[in-house]
Amino acid sequence: MTKTMKANLIFNPKGNDEVANRTIIKWNTTWLFQLNATKYSWAKSLYQVMIWNFWVPEKVSGLWDDAVQFKEALTEDERRAYKWILSFLIFLDSIQTVNLPNFNDYITAPEVNLILSIQAYQEAIHSQSYATMLETIVASHERDEIYYFWRTDKHLLERNEFIGWIYQDFIDDPSDENYFRGIIWNFLLESIYFYNGFAFFDTLADQGKMVATDRMINFIRRDELTHVTIFANLIKEIKKEFPEMYKEDVLLEMMDVAVKQEIKWSKHILWKKIIGMSHENIENYTKWLANERLNMLGIKPLYDHVVTNPYKHLDRLQDQNWEKGNFFESTVTNYSQSSAMNWSWDF
Repeated sequence: MTKTMKANLIFNPKGNDEVANRTIIKWNTTWLFQLNATKYSWAKSLYQVMIWNFWVPEKVSGLWDDAVQFKEALTEDERRAYKWILSFLIFLDSIQTVNLPNFNDYITAPEVNLILSIQAYQEAIHSQSYATMLETIVASHERDEIYYFWRTDKHLLERNEFIGWIYQDFIDDPSDENYFRGIIWNFLLESIYFYNGFAFFDTLADQGKMVATDRMINFIRRDELTHVTIFANLIKEIKKEFPEMYKEDVLLEMMDVAVKQEIKWSKHILWKKIIGMSHENIENYTKWLANERLNMLGIKPLYDHVVTNPYKHLDRLQDQNWEKGNFFESTVTNYSQSSAMNWSWDF
């Protein structure tokens, strides 16, 4: 029988905030942010990183140079890919901004509630970033077409609808099964769906094109890596605390769907070979990335034949100090500490 989940009360005076018996979901919490008694140490590390990662798009210089290059240095295929990749990224961050609170309402650990709230804020900043790129680089008469490209492109509409349906299923029927599927899909969206788009901007930058755009994307990717880590940890906590909810076969099936969708979309949008991005590389990169993400969850590779990242230039471009935390082990070690943020951890 499918179990229905209940969202947390706004205030629950009969709740119990003791750490010893607390669980990631389904705990009888007061809903008070008692941050001097927290359980999940990974959330503390992520909180530190996410706070210190604060940025705004106005701090990224050089977009006017990109505007000139967009008109004069990019090929027609590159301009097309630039616009339609932004269209998909805009949708992804839009749906994450409005949907994250729906899942956060069922989390019963205040330190995790906190970082999910920060994530929602960061997704809003990403939306502002894309708007800034469009306003600076793309002609005004083209902007609405980019925002609503899904109205005319059946591939993008199908993809957007698929994502929306999975989230809507939980809103309409908040069952254990739909919550688990929704958590998985958050993980897949943050860990798979962005990255061929990011790789496109990195590839342009590697050729000296649209460097400011890529700088903006680097800030966004830095945030997304923490978001991937949040949901990897949520999945692992559910597996540990609620093993009856955890279905690895469902997770693997959804991963395979996400990979196939990402490959299909990327080949569609990069329909002519972009220098450095062949269709073969798109497929191998997506499958390699999926294996890396599964490794975060302690799951064996889904695609045994893909063992290396085909985009060597991505490693070089992404070799930044702020990305050297052990994100793929779901820990974060590279952050600045402030005494004002060092919570007391009582277990």
